[in-house]
Amino acid sequence: MTKIETGDLHTHIFSFSQQEVKQFATLTGDTNPLHLDEEFAAQTQFKKPIIHGMLSASVISKILGTEFPGGGSVYLQQSIEFLRPMYVDKQYELRLVIKEIYTSNHSAIVETTIKDIASKKMTIRGEAMIMNEEYF
Repeated sequence: MTKIETGDLHTHIFSFSQQEVKQFATLTGDTNPLHLDEEFAAQTQFKKPIIHGMLSASVISKILGTEFPGGGSVYLQQSIEFLRPMYVDKQYELRLVIKEIYTSNHSAIVETTIKDIASKKMTIRGEAMIMNEEYF
């Protein structure tokens, strides 16, 4: 197993469907019409339904726990800024970059960003702290 080092990068392309947004709303109870009602959303600055911010950010947890570094990762902390709305059926790119590694407690600080692939504009940015005894 290869150890992860400072500067290592991992990317992941993803999108969400309106059905997935509805499932998230059902699971969380967040039925804000801004996410679910086209007529309501049309009257807002966004003009159409937007994806829940935490649904978008959940991709970070998914990738940290399954791909980079992978299984056994413990998600300890996340700072996050929601910079722009995200919409269904659009492709986004998650970028994870290892900023710092603390070998004494097998943890790392990971820069977390999501950008809209078409516009190249950042939609989410932040930092995570994770722990994984196998990789750090």
